[in-house]
Amino acid sequence: MGNKLYVGNLPYSVRDGDLEQAFSQYGQVASAKVMMERDTGRSKGFGFVEMGSDAEAQAAISGMNGQSMGGRNLVVNEARPMEARPPRSGGFGGGRRDGGGYGGGDGQFRSPYGGPRRRDDRGGY
Repeated sequence: MGNKLYVGNLPYSVRDGDLEQAFSQYGQVASAKVMMERDTGRSKGFGFVEMGSDAEAQAAISGMNGQSMGGRNLVVNEARPMEARPPRSGGFGGGRRDGGGYGGGDGQFRSPYGGPRRRDDRGGY
């Protein structure tokens, strides 16, 4: 067993210090981190706690799993390694190079009203 724990179903108001304080009653807390949304800065509702030893981690799982925190029942178990994700194909959701959209893949910009569009003097198409 490892000493890194996954803590799920956290109230969105919980921060790193709150997590550390809650788990410190079961032993030394090496680190406590609530995962946050990159764009909004809001909690994702889960985090990770690293305990000082395997025995302390097991005690924390037994003591904290199912306990209420801020009106929510925590889910606490041993953290699993992150699964490898397939590589991204660039861009937003695709990688299509066949033209798509308004026209074919011949490199011409096409108007939704028919016919190729031409670059005009104002910098548009």
